[in-house]
Amino acid sequence: MGAVETLVRETRSTCCYCGTGCGVIIESLGEKIINVRGDLEHPANYGRLCSKGATLHLTTARTGRALMPMLRTDRAVSPAPTSWDTALDTAAERFARIIAEHGPDAVAFYISGQLLTEDYYVFNKLARALIGTNNIDSNSRLCMSSAVAGYKATLGSDAVPCSYEDIALADLFLLAGSNTAWAHPIVFRRIEEAKARNPNLKIIVVDPRRTDTAAMADLHLAITPGSDVVLYGAMLHVLLWEGLVDEAFIAAHTEGFSALRAQVRELTPGAAAATCGVSAEDITKAARWFGEARSPLSMWCQGLNQSSHGTANNAALIHLHLATGKIGQPGMGPFSLTGQPNAMGGREVGAMANLLPGHRNLADAADRDELATLWGVPSIPATPGKTAVEMFDAVREGKIKAVWIACTNPAHSLPDQAKVREALSAAEFVVVQDAWGDIETAAYADLLLPATTWGEKEGTVTNSERRISRVRAAVPAPGEARADWAIAADFARRLGAALNINLTTARLFNFDGIAEVFAEHVATTVGRDLDIGGLSHAVLETMGPQQWPFPAGAESGQARLYTDHRFAHADGRARFASLDLSLTAEAPDARYPLRLNTGRLRDQWHGMSRTGRSARLAAHEPTPRILMHATDMERRGFKDGELLRIASRRGEIVLPVAAGEELKPGHSFIAMHWGGRSLSHAGVNQLMPPVFDPVSKQPELKHAAIRVEKAELPWRLVALRAAADEEQLLAWRANIEPLLAGFDYAALTLAGREHPLLVLSIASAQPLDEARIAAIATALELDDGTAYHDPTRGIVKLARIETDGRLAGLLFAGETAATPWLQDAMTGGLPLGELRRWLFAPSATPPVAMGSAGRTVCNCFGISESAIKGLLQQGSDLAGVQAQLKCGTSCGSCLPELRRMAAIA
Repeated sequence: MGAVETLVRETRSTCCYCGTGCGVIIESLGEKIINVRGDLEHPANYGRLCSKGATLHLTTARTGRALMPMLRTDRAVSPAPTSWDTALDTAAERFARIIAEHGPDAVAFYISGQLLTEDYYVFNKLARALIGTNNIDSNSRLCMSSAVAGYKATLGSDAVPCSYEDIALADLFLLAGSNTAWAHPIVFRRIEEAKARNPNLKIIVVDPRRTDTAAMADLHLAITPGSDVVLYGAMLHVLLWEGLVDEAFIAAHTEGFSALRAQVRELTPGAAAATCGVSAEDITKAARWFGEARSPLSMWCQGLNQSSHGTANNAALIHLHLATGKIGQPGMGPFSLTGQPNAMGGREVGAMANLLPGHRNLADAADRDELATLWGVPSIPATPGKTAVEMFDAVREGKIKAVWIACTNPAHSLPDQAKVREALSAAEFVVVQDAWGDIETAAYADLLLPATTWGEKEGTVTNSERRISRVRAAVPAPGEARADWAIAADFARRLGAALNINLTTARLFNFDGIAEVFAEHVATTVGRDLDIGGLSHAVLETMGPQQWPFPAGAESGQARLYTDHRFAHADGRARFASLDLSLTAEAPDARYPLRLNTGRLRDQWHGMSRTGRSARLAAHEPTPRILMHATDMERRGFKDGELLRIASRRGEIVLPVAAGEELKPGHSFIAMHWGGRSLSHAGVNQLMPPVFDPVSKQPELKHAAIRVEKAELPWRLVALRAAADEEQLLAWRANIEPLLAGFDYAALTLAGREHPLLVLSIASAQPLDEARIAAIATALELDDGTAYHDPTRGIVKLARIETDGRLAGLLFAGETAATPWLQDAMTGGLPLGELRRWLFAPSATPPVAMGSAGRTVCNCFGISESAIKGLLQQGSDLAGVQAQLKCGTSCGSCLPELRRMAAIA
């Protein structure tokens, strides 16, 4: 028997969440990651981590992982374990047959901004060089493609011209369509510090909601969704009227301004105010502040990008920098914030349907020929591939027969979910390559391939400021999981043989390790605007993270682009684009009178395939819900917690309602994260329109028109199950997830901190039959505890009590009044004691005094909203609260909320 490893190892790597690209140090013991802390030497974060990054080690559970290839030979049967050889040979045979019968465009690859650059590169080469199709797209289409198109239209290339160091040098921030405080907390810490150093610094936030980011603004423009271009056009009008444009810069370095000037001539703040839903005075003030600032820095995210005119949104904002000449120098410029850890790397690699490696243009024959020469193939296909929404439409229509999905979850993330799921069911062959075998899309897989994930992977990522960082493995891959690039390369070699492609082409995928893949990617960038000819894995090991461009012979990367004001268009001049003044794809009307906005939560990320495995990360926002303005709720007779039917033109879902003080009347909000693993429906994307920008092809995931009404679902069931560790909790959740379907409303969530719980809530028009209740009880191992049955009233109550007197689980069906305070007792780890004889009583109030901790504000120290409010009500200021409770003194993610609470106390 081998010795047990006792030495804690440390491995430098990069966080796998947003595009900030924070450096992390992983602490591991044996095959387990036991802790994570920020890397003090990494220039993206200098040791700081947000609430998500700081808890990465809590999301490494093995329950739910894909651990071996699973093959389904018939859709009527469940998939069964198989070998890698059988799995990849089967995939090669199915793809080869479809290609032979229907051509290369009958197959497609849908990949992810969470892949590493090397993974991206091999998939892209597989699609274009071996198969001969441009049907390869990334879920980055859903988050960054409008920024790509906007940069290319105006500056000539998809290249962010700014760096994080510019945040400390700016004297004005224009934060547009981004709740930076929640979506990019470490970037927001830098903004807070800049404001603290320079109280005269101005912050303008453009967002329909008064988010925690907007709460810090000197000027909040709560615009009507979709009116971004109108706003920035009106601001440009003011800049022109008041002589705040740089005519010399415009003449020397740009084209197209005369036409734009004519377009905004009549777009006065007064004319724009009604459309934008903000005052003319505030539009004028924003324009003056921007024009008078020495170094304005604009930052934006999905509010601009996820729009049916997202390219125009981006261009209209960039116009403000071009018109004032405030670009290319310290502290200024247009800075898009990337949503995924390696969306930027995928853009560099060209792994999207309309891009090519090295920022080459698919429509340019010379670019295609140059790439074909680099890859040693006769040609690169010229026909643009299908982008995300188009791809799954083509699958549904039978035009694409086979789809390979890697490291993304379209059965959660794409709009109009009913059609997406129809597509996945209609496909002849679906491959899902993922670390997690329990994501929604995995249910549609004919072949499930287990991939490695963060903590097990090697390669590189590029963050929002063009900084390339190493990702390193700290622990071995579990089960039979393999690296994504290696899976793609192995499949490519087998597919080449199945297609009878000559041996030379097959050798395209004989990589001698991950460093060789990166080296080949580097070769595609040489001589291009993103030239990284001076980088290799070895250089990154020695020098640490580096920004591009980094050509051969360089000693460092380049912090800023366009410092000489020569832009990436062939003539060196930037372009002003024509304005698209249309609004949202859907307008509210008599049938669908409310606006629905979607967005992120502070402590969750994307579809929660990772963050959703930690009860601690659920504490800040534990329940999926729709937020509405209090007056809208009062007018309709809604109360907090009541269930609503929420309908759009594409379908309906049921969620509880709560008042949202950050919303304007007529507006509502649902977080994007909750999907079919947590709910009996597909979540908010079941409601969203599949309409997309004509240039970027990015869908309008931010806005829909909806109607709401009370859901008459009087019968309720609540089950709570505690576990000593989250692996057991997740195992019970896996038992319950298949039982959610068919309910009008069912929610499966996590709660607690030191004492984590699984929480199941069901609402139905009619009582469940005893067999379904028994199935739930069995799945949670509650069927052999204390029981109470009242058949005449349809009430079933079950409880499991540990030997130490603590309540380990309960199921209440037909009467659930006591479950809130019993949940508090369980998450607090309290022994039942005197409560035991009241366990089955129909009482909404506990029989003895016990405080309810309520929602957690500070996740680092587990500090509740009620504890913070208690001290504030006693007269403490924010500093006093922090001194006593320590909230906001670690990762800082809760600081914006703490400031807001202190301001209104």
